[in-house]
Amino acid sequence: MTFKSLKLYKCAQIDLERILADLVDFGYKRRDSVAEEGDFTRRGGIIDIFPFSFELPIRIDLDNDTVSSIRSFNPATGDPLWEHRFVIILPIKKPGSLKTASFSEEFPLSNFIELNAGDYVVHNQYGIGRFLGMQKIKVQDRPKDHLVIEYDRQEKLYVPVESMHLVQKYLAFQVRKPKLYRLGSREWQRTKEGARRGIQKMAWELLTLQAMRMSASGFAFSADTDWQKEFEETFPYEETPDQIRAAIEAKKDMESVRPMDRLLCGDVGYGKTEVAMRAAFKAVMDNKQVAYLVPTTILAEQHYQNFSMRLKDFPVNIQMLSRFKTDAEQRAIIEGLARGSVDIVIGTHRLLSEDISFKNLGLVIIDEEQRFGVKHKERLKRLRLAADVLTLTATPIPRTLYMSLMGARDLSVINTPPQNRLPIKTIVVEYDEELVRQAILRETGRKGQVFFLHNRVQDIEKVRERLSGKLPPGVRVAVGHGQMHPKSLEAVMAAFLRGEIDCLVCTMIIESGIDIPNANTIIVNNAQEFGLADLHQLRGRVGRFNRAAYAYFLVPKHKVLDSDAKKRLEAIQEHSQLGAGFNIAMEDLEIRGAGNLLGLEQHGFIAAVGFDLYCRLLREAIGNFKKIGAAYA
Repeated sequence: MTFKSLKLYKCAQIDLERILADLVDFGYKRRDSVAEEGDFTRRGGIIDIFPFSFELPIRIDLDNDTVSSIRSFNPATGDPLWEHRFVIILPIKKPGSLKTASFSEEFPLSNFIELNAGDYVVHNQYGIGRFLGMQKIKVQDRPKDHLVIEYDRQEKLYVPVESMHLVQKYLAFQVRKPKLYRLGSREWQRTKEGARRGIQKMAWELLTLQAMRMSASGFAFSADTDWQKEFEETFPYEETPDQIRAAIEAKKDMESVRPMDRLLCGDVGYGKTEVAMRAAFKAVMDNKQVAYLVPTTILAEQHYQNFSMRLKDFPVNIQMLSRFKTDAEQRAIIEGLARGSVDIVIGTHRLLSEDISFKNLGLVIIDEEQRFGVKHKERLKRLRLAADVLTLTATPIPRTLYMSLMGARDLSVINTPPQNRLPIKTIVVEYDEELVRQAILRETGRKGQVFFLHNRVQDIEKVRERLSGKLPPGVRVAVGHGQMHPKSLEAVMAAFLRGEIDCLVCTMIIESGIDIPNANTIIVNNAQEFGLADLHQLRGRVGRFNRAAYAYFLVPKHKVLDSDAKKRLEAIQEHSQLGAGFNIAMEDLEIRGAGNLLGLEQHGFIAAVGFDLYCRLLREAIGNFKKIGAAYA
């Protein structure tokens, strides 16, 4: 499959029937008139098209087979507005788009109706096989429907439809095909038993940690103050119901005598940081210190700017500890933490160093815990027994896992998109310099800013030069990447935040949490090299404002993509709706999802028995341990 575009030039000769066929292939619908994106119509020598990502439709006038004019027009009146030398028309969708799994509502699955011939399935008693389809088999002289499942060595199992609850679609967070089992062998039972023991161990650890926290005596924070209310009213947007609930749950935990250990999940840009800010402010109101741990220096800088702005009218001392600071500045901040003069510190893993001590630490906020190493996590475990902990993650939790974990972890989930948030228009297309130029000029023309992501430091300056050469002199282009001198990078990011740079040519340093409402176009070069979760995170860097946002994922011209890259690009384009992270968690069979929340060993168990059976075993283990605990109590 290729990701192509259609170019139409004024005065160029065209093959009209071929263009009409291309439009259909691109997902456009032939209508009597064009009213919305994806419509087209032909009346004699006139073609009207409403191209994907255009704000208005275009009218193409033909003189025989030659394009005589291309104009935007008002779809309500038909009046021509302005003329174009050429247009680039992008596909609405790709043929053969991926199916998504459907889930029932009940840091089991109900998939039978989603099964297609060739899908891998898990039978609880016989293991992983391949679904071949349905077949009628005579039982007591009456034909009955059976599922036909093929196992190793082409052995077949016929499952009557009344027993189909034992069969579920195989889902796991990995790319490689699962192993087929032999019917009648004990290998599947051994695999399932091994997974059961591993899941029980994790469930026991979760419940033991929960029991320790329940019995531990921590600091019970006071009820909200008048200042708390004033601070929360400075939030410039309207809270979503999920945000309000998550903030209440976190603050209620803080007011409890037991140490908080709450995991807050929410899709990219859904407002987790605001919940964290409210918890931090509450801690400071009781003269406690707050440590806000983030995975990158860029994110530390941005959170520092946001906190500083929100707290400017309150007597709170907030500092940032990262490599952006000089040695002398770092020493002064560390001394302030030990003396208690620093109320809130935002920093990278530097905050977990042995030389850091707090006079009165009350709350630790961890952004994307899975991004930290093993040594850091050991330090975090110790902090969990000494202070309240709020962990934020954009890793979506599928509902089935959420239900299974509910008995063992304190979870808050933000599912609701912020008010006025619009879906990000997602375009996967072959690299085209003119398309890039148009995308940048359209964004800067509405006073917006652009991310151009090129993830190779070696030639990023050449990319900036090439872009600058194609753009008018007034468009300001700069470079930002992690190998720059900290002060230079800090200066570039600050200038971009202030709107003094129109197009930032950058690497993956912008992946986590960068929130710039004025940047509403992102262009990702060589998108085939990124994982699906990375593409979703990058897309989340735009669309933070109440205007249409665009994400262009570019692939090299004429390059043959491997099948996994094609699937990732199809999925990111398919799932562009708000809250798509939950769909992407199930499409992302390689990187993300439950493995990050539960650890590598659990990731392996999910691969061994499939996601549905994993969730059943987890729920069973938690339920059994709770019964044992209740009996002893």
